[in-house]
Amino acid sequence: MTTTTGQPKSVRVLGLLTIIFGIIFIIAGGITWGAVASNLAAEQITVSEDAQAFGGQLVDTPWEAWFQADIINTHALAATDGQTYAQLDQDDERRGTVMTASFLRASLFTSVVAFGVALLVVGIGVVFILIGWALRKVGTTTYADTTAPVAPDPVA
Repeated sequence: MTTTTGQPKSVRVLGLLTIIFGIIFIIAGGITWGAVASNLAAEQITVSEDAQAFGGQLVDTPWEAWFQADIINTHALAATDGQTYAQLDQDDERRGTVMTASFLRASLFTSVVAFGVALLVVGIGVVFILIGWALRKVGTTTYADTTAPVAPDPVA
């Protein structure tokens, strides 16, 4: 004999809510990714031709931002004979160039982090959907009634 209780219905509702939140997370992550990409593109930053990758391309992805930040550092170090901002004398006229390079790199790396957060949110959304699907599947399962009386074994 099989029976169902009120618990599977609540599990199915919880599964549905989890799926809905998963969809919301995926949409939010996608919107965030798009917003970061469009704002970067609006800056019209082009990856330097001498970068390790993506030379000449518009910066609108995390990879392009990463390689542009890397080449900015290379150029800044080349302009200062390998010295960082902190290593230059306070009256060195190159400090302004290195400081600007540092700010640009920090901004580009911030966009890389924002892309990562957006991707993380999408990933969490996918996990929520999978968990919700599993909960709904569990909520439709029927269970054997283990409380039914069992006949005693005949005595031989």
